[in-house]
Amino acid sequence: MQRRLPPLNALKAFEAAARHLSFTKAAEELFVTQAAVSHQIKALEEFLSMKLFLRRNRTLLLTEEGQAYFLELKDIFKNLQEATERLLAKGSKGAITVAMPPSFASQWLVPRISRFSIEHPDIDVRIKAVDFDEGFLEDDVDVAIYYGKGRWSGVKADKLHTEFLTPLCSPLLFNGPKPLESLSDLRHHVLLHDLSREAWKNWLKSVGVAGVNVNQGPVFSHSMLVLQAAALGQGIALGNTILARPELDAGRLIMPFEEKVASRDAFYLVCDEAQAELGKIAAFRAWILAQVEEEQNDL
Repeated sequence: MQRRLPPLNALKAFEAAARHLSFTKAAEELFVTQAAVSHQIKALEEFLSMKLFLRRNRTLLLTEEGQAYFLELKDIFKNLQEATERLLAKGSKGAITVAMPPSFASQWLVPRISRFSIEHPDIDVRIKAVDFDEGFLEDDVDVAIYYGKGRWSGVKADKLHTEFLTPLCSPLLFNGPKPLESLSDLRHHVLLHDLSREAWKNWLKSVGVAGVNVNQGPVFSHSMLVLQAAALGQGIALGNTILARPELDAGRLIMPFEEKVASRDAFYLVCDEAQAELGKIAAFRAWILAQVEEEQNDL
């Protein structure tokens, strides 16, 4: 016996209109005209032989039948969306989009991404270097790197490295005319700041050094710009040992002092909780966490 099902477009129009209680907002969501939504609703009402909406004083209301139908369809559409997302995530081939701050992309992931491609040749990684608010996963992003304390709801967040902050400078500056024999010598040098001057202030307080003017020196919008300025001998950066690793390994930067302070924040690998163990997302998570575990002891 053939099943009688209403057209999918009509159901989509009804679900959106019922959710917003507005044909106009439903049309905006579905990228169609208000007339098209109205036509789809009318077709659905004719198919069902009942009214689904009522207009009262320019307000759109659901009939009793319409309300009951909407409650059923809402769960069906949600289940359909989740099933589709799970199916897409299970795929071991295709592309995975990873969003992260530009500093993490250039200083950590890009130098290592070829290793993932060798292990998973069927997965193409698309790196999206963006500045965004922590705790926010865009619809076109499979995995993201956030920087913070890891307190984000509704996502799976894996802490990456435990990071340390320490002064960094060019070898030319270290061997220059101004001494860098003790932390108190920082008062003779230009301090370079990442976003604000608070980081230097908190670090000096943690190591018990006073008399250094933190209210001088340029402020940069990205960590990689601070590191570049330090490598060019323009001052001393309070560097993150993770992001500074390429410059340290190449000798463009050195650590003039032994003092390090563990950062309160860290980079976290973030994805949808429901997809963390599925397909290409699981493969990328496993790879990046293995990289971190291997490198952590070298910091």
